[in-house]
Order: sequence, then C-alpha cells, then structure tokens
Amino acid sequence: GSVGIGIINPVAPFLVAQYVDDASAVGMTLGWLVSIYAICQFIAAPGLGALSDRFGRRPILLICLLGSAVGYLLMGIGGALWVIFLGRIVDGITGGDISVIYAYIADITPPQDRSKFYGWVGAVFGIGFIIGPFLGGMAAKFGIAVPLYLAAAITFANVLYGLVAMPESLAHARRTASIQATELNPFALLANIFSIQPLRWLLLAVFLYSLPFAALQSNLGLFAKDSLGWDAAAIGLIFGLVGITDIIVQGLLLERLIRRFGETRVVLGGLLGELVSYFLIAASVYLASPVPLVAGTILFAMGDGLLGPSMTGLISRRAGARSQGMVQGGNQSIQSLARIIGPLLGGYIYDAWGHTSPYLGGAVIILLTVLMMVVTVPTVESTTLSTGEPSEAVTH
Repeated sequence: GSVGIGIINPVAPFLVAQYVDDASAVGMTLGWLVSIYAICQFIAAPGLGALSDRFGRRPILLICLLGSAVGYLLMGIGGALWVIFLGRIVDGITGGDISVIYAYIADITPPQDRSKFYGWVGAVFGIGFIIGPFLGGMAAKFGIAVPLYLAAAITFANVLYGLVAMPESLAHARRTASIQATELNPFALLANIFSIQPLRWLLLAVFLYSLPFAALQSNLGLFAKDSLGWDAAAIGLIFGLVGITDIIVQGLLLERLIRRFGETRVVLGGLLGELVSYFLIAASVYLASPVPLVAGTILFAMGDGLLGPSMTGLISRRAGARSQGMVQGGNQSIQSLARIIGPLLGGYIYDAWGHTSPYLGGAVIILLTVLMMVVTVPTVESTTLSTGEPSEAVTH
C-alpha cells in the first residue's frame, strides 16, 4: 500500500498540471485532489473500523486494498480532471485501512508493546516510501500515467498476497455482536470519543499537528518544482529520503527512546522536530538553496516517525479491547478531517500568499500543539491512572 502511495506523490503535481491551464490554480487544484480523498476517508473510516470489529480485520483490509487498486487504475486512465477525482474518491472510500491495521496490531500485542509495533509498521511504510517514489519518478519518464498503472498492479498483487497469506487476528469471541448506526456516523463517533477525557486532548493534538502535515504532504512536490525547479525524479528522491528516515527512526530508534523517555516525552520531541523542520523548508526559498529543504524534510520525517506511533500507542492504551477498531477509526477520521482542511488551506495560501506560507503557518500550529500538550497531558495521565482501568473507557 505504501509503495502505491509513494509512486503517486512525485507525479501528482505534473498530473494535475496536465488538466489545469492556469498555473496559479495548480496549488489549489492539487489541494482539492488530496482533500477529496480525505473527505471520503473521513466518512468511511469509522464504518470500516466498526465493520472490522464486527466481521474481522482480514476481509475489511482486503476490500480496502482492492478499492485502492481500482482508484489508481482510474487515475491512470484519466482523460479528464473529473476522472482523476473519481479515482481519488474510490481510493478514499476504502482508504481507512490504516485504522484497521492498527486495530489488527492491537489484537495481537500487549498494550505496553503497541507503540513499538506501530513503529515497525511505520518502518515498513518507510520502505514503501523509498521504493515508491523512486519507481514513480523513473516510471514517469515513460509517461505520466505509467506510475499510476504500476501502483494499481502492485496494490492488486498485495490483494492476492493477502488472500493467500494473511490470517485473521480477531477471534469470533472478541467481535462485537452488532453495529450501531452511530458507529457508522463519523460525527457521532467523534462526539462519543471526545466525551472521554483521556482521549479528548490526545485526539485534538492529532488534529492540530495533522493540519500542517497534510498541507506539506500535498504541497511539497509542487513547492520543490516551483521554488527549485525540480523534476519528478528529483521529487521522488526527496520522498525516498523520507522513507529512509522512517525506517531508521521507527525501525531502530523508536523502541529505545520510548523505553527510556516514555511515550509522552517522545511525542513532544517529535513535535519539536517538526517545528524546526517547517522553518528549514521555508528557508530554502529565502536562501535559494536545496540544502535547507533536504535537511528540513529529513528532520520532519524524524519528528513524524517519533510522533505518529507514540501518539497512536497512547490512544490505543486508552481504548477497550473490543473497541480498538472504533477508536482507531475515530483517530483516522480526525486525521482525515485535517487532510480535508490542510491541503485546501495550504493550497490557497500557497497561491495567494507565497510559497513559504504553508510552512511558516505550520510552524505556528505545531507550537500551539506543543503548548497544549505540555499543559494537558499531565492531567490526562493523572486522570488515566486514577480511573484504574483506562483501557476500558470506550466500549460498545
């Protein structure tokens, strides 16, 4: 799955530019392309999580992968901008698979080890983000649609592999007896989860730091193209660097850091790394040099590699054994909501206020997130300890 995503990232700005005549509107159109995916993911992710609690993780994961393959195929066929958007819609509807993957891990690991295994998942994604951008950048030399066909083929092969080799993680005895209508409604689900104090502040932090992340994810390739004149192959290399950094941080360092400092401090360290990275990326424009961009991208990947799995572990340990899919679906919905707003806001201010504005604005948001975490996490931790059984705070 991550290979498919990685393949698309370097070519997305060039794909959009084929169908947009006004160069000043490319940033906003690219933002909409990312946001429409996130809108569909926001709507569908809670339902996918709840369905996986009821019917098991394996069938839902396979359906999600198949949907991604169809979405990539539609984008490759193209021919008009609406077909590209249709492909993203199909991919987005089935794009909540990460919440099911996290629930899968929660099924088979003890709570104290989950952040480590979430980090390993991130490292695997990192491998995909090394291979994917390289393949995408090279395949684009044969035509802008070729990387999309390649992503579809790889994802469909993943479906076949899952059919043969992937076991079910959720025993029938641990599945929910039924699905409530509110569990399929992302707004009702979020209201339910936000009513639990230990989860409330953590999910708000997830939303805040995901906003500039979503803007960067959709905009970095365009930023490198416009500010430094990079082509798809060069952009693929910068995304590949993100993947290498993910492997090192999440595969080798994360477990040791959590064991020594704890999840909360690792989360704060990751946020501070991202804060500095946004300033570095913006500095590449003022200095007319790729060095700050490369350094900032690597530092961002380090921060995100520490932040994501540690935060997911904090959230998972505050969810009941029967509610992992639901809570991780809510977590995914929060991130999807940020991926709706972030690319649109980032695309708008990129076109209207200048190329550095999404990154300087992102630094401000991360600073606010750090301050909120410093103030609220001690309260969350003390509340969690006093409840005696925080992991059963959310149940069906």
